[in-house]
Amino acid sequence: MSKEQSGVAKAWEATIRKTQAAKKRANSIFGSSSVAHAEDETEDDYDGSNGGEPYIAEKVLPNGDYYTGQWLDNFPCGQGKYIWTDGCMYIGEWDRGKKMGRGRFSWPSGAAYEGDFKTGYMDGSGVYTGPSGDTYKGQWVMNLKHGHGVKNFANGDVYDGEWRRGLQEGHGKYEWTNGNNYIGDWKNGTICGKGTFVWTNGNRYDGNWEDGVPKGNGTFKWPDGSFYVGNWSKDPSDQNGSYYPSGSSIEQNLEWNPQDVYEMYLSESQICPGEKLSILPSQKKLAVCASSKTDGDKNRRMSVDGRSSVGIEKPFDRMNLLDGEDGYVSDGKTMEADLLGLHVEESIPKCLPMKIPKIVKRQGDTISKGHKNYDLMLNLQLGIRHAVGRTPPVTSLDLKPSAFDPKEKVWTRFPSEGTKNTPPHQSPEFKWKDYCPLVFRTLRKLFKVDAADYMLSICGNEALRELSSPGKSGSFFYLTNDDKYMIKTMKKAEVKVLIRMLAAYYNHVRSFENTLVTKFFGLHCVKLTGATQKKVRFIIMGNLFCSEYIIHRRFDLKGSSLGRITDKPESEIESTTILKDLDLNFIFRLQKAWFQEFCRQVDRDCEFLEQERIMDYSLLVGLHFREVSTNGDLIPCATTICSGGEIENDSGPRLSRADLDQLLLDPARWARIRLGVNMPARVERTMRKSDCETQLIGEPTGEYYDVIMFFGIIDILQDYDISKKLEHAYKSIQYDPTSISAVDPKQYSRRFRDFIFNIFTEETLEV
Repeated sequence: MSKEQSGVAKAWEATIRKTQAAKKRANSIFGSSSVAHAEDETEDDYDGSNGGEPYIAEKVLPNGDYYTGQWLDNFPCGQGKYIWTDGCMYIGEWDRGKKMGRGRFSWPSGAAYEGDFKTGYMDGSGVYTGPSGDTYKGQWVMNLKHGHGVKNFANGDVYDGEWRRGLQEGHGKYEWTNGNNYIGDWKNGTICGKGTFVWTNGNRYDGNWEDGVPKGNGTFKWPDGSFYVGNWSKDPSDQNGSYYPSGSSIEQNLEWNPQDVYEMYLSESQICPGEKLSILPSQKKLAVCASSKTDGDKNRRMSVDGRSSVGIEKPFDRMNLLDGEDGYVSDGKTMEADLLGLHVEESIPKCLPMKIPKIVKRQGDTISKGHKNYDLMLNLQLGIRHAVGRTPPVTSLDLKPSAFDPKEKVWTRFPSEGTKNTPPHQSPEFKWKDYCPLVFRTLRKLFKVDAADYMLSICGNEALRELSSPGKSGSFFYLTNDDKYMIKTMKKAEVKVLIRMLAAYYNHVRSFENTLVTKFFGLHCVKLTGATQKKVRFIIMGNLFCSEYIIHRRFDLKGSSLGRITDKPESEIESTTILKDLDLNFIFRLQKAWFQEFCRQVDRDCEFLEQERIMDYSLLVGLHFREVSTNGDLIPCATTICSGGEIENDSGPRLSRADLDQLLLDPARWARIRLGVNMPARVERTMRKSDCETQLIGEPTGEYYDVIMFFGIIDILQDYDISKKLEHAYKSIQYDPTSISAVDPKQYSRRFRDFIFNIFTEETLEV
């Protein structure tokens, strides 16, 4: 007997042992009954001769799993019970092998979920009971608590409020068993924002919180009416405030230390951590058998939706373990898994006409000595080092109106020989101006930018890189060596617009963490000495495309058609080429929860820009294609061969195995995926009609690609001034007024949103 035959025999014996064990277990659960082994089923059991209606079946499947209930075309369909060999069990509604509708899933540990299912996920309303007795009753999306829900912890604590991606986020109330309670804002599972904490002895704190403790402005009150008001911080050196006694409490509380709130008052009120499941319902494999009506079918592996892939028959090809109810496991290797609508699988390569453009690994030209802007770069770096390095850290996010005053600016002289505050340098003397320094320092804190890292990126030993050509506005762009920050030269009019709207901008980005508008970190000016007295104003922004992924395609999208096409042949388009509206040949498909958040945030951002009379902004989109062949062809996602020989695409964007291992069962590891950053998604290819060159959105082709997406709203400093009004009047005579970019901010916002909501859509998983 050969080694291969010996291995097959051993595997078969193991399968038989599992099957026999499953039979004994089934008899103990359901009583003795006649159970047909799946291998003994006749062809008539699979050929749909019952008229396509589900029929009652009781099966012990080849891997030892047990199923009883309605069955159709090799899959559970209707009401049924499925028991896995590890002790997991699902009782409820099925649709072609997927848990769909109402049902109950239980784990061997004693944990159970009862509620709504969608394509195998806990999705909708449901109740989860943990092995230790904790319960959650509320809304779910893709296996995670998402929406309103009530969590009763095993120790008696209760949380009633909003959830997001499995963690408390939004408004909620937490009650501890000792009687203390908190009502207010939450973020990523911790108290963060504004809220009120009430102790059982009547003491209470009203104010700002960060990372579960008071931070910022707040008031501590005693039951007798005395109170303490101030700026709170866990660092005693940053704590400051005033105590206001009330009658008899004068002597009692004069020695009170605010740090007692951190060290004593809150020590007995810790947030209970969330539990982690050993395996999710959508990850459980179904063991089904392929029909063998014809010899040709013996060489096809069936997917859960009845499609098959052509291949050479191997031992046990006839038994397919469906992973995540959307794929199969062959030779012990998982080929596809589910997580939040994302699949991992090996697709069948196919040559397609779409290719990735030429990859430009390093964008821009390094500014070295002898470059015309070398001195300007040195001036910029000296100024940033001085502005950021010499200022104290921000203690509060609450700013006074005076911080936004247009007159709030600081001039610093930088002579070549240096001063007691500035270092000596090799470039000619210059002056440096900081606009609203406290505001931008606070913005950097709000955006979680570390001051040391910020200076290292811009002012380190590595030179900046200048992009090869200026933008349409005439501005020049520079990139830091680590690609984190982009520096743009500005016109005086743009500076005035930003200063005018700075207070509204600050309040907007503080209120909406997921805002898509550009993040600004600093506004400065370099005034060169000499005969020219030239002033160079520039803004420092975050680089949307700073990522370990290669950005293959970039689009600048406005929703207008006039002039919105790239004047380059396909052969000259590179990965750094910015394509425009009429170049767009994709529809972007986001997972349900992300799509809903995207729509809400676009509405908020556009309303903000409209109120500030801003127009001519764009949605900048970057795509990294996950599947590229060795010769540069883009590979459609999840291509499989149908029984008729046609190629079909499965649904759902997918992650690599490494990505899946990181995200699986641990929502806290989603930190790198945010709205508009590192987002797994799918794009559907579109084609425009040959007789309609100005068609903004092409016709969907059904050809999908897995991508990582990056997007944000840029160019938000153009107000509807007299020049734009004249441009609108002039072009409206020559062209269709709806096709031009220069329109009233209200009309621009409406047109922009209409276009964006047509090219972005919710991902729908096919059953």
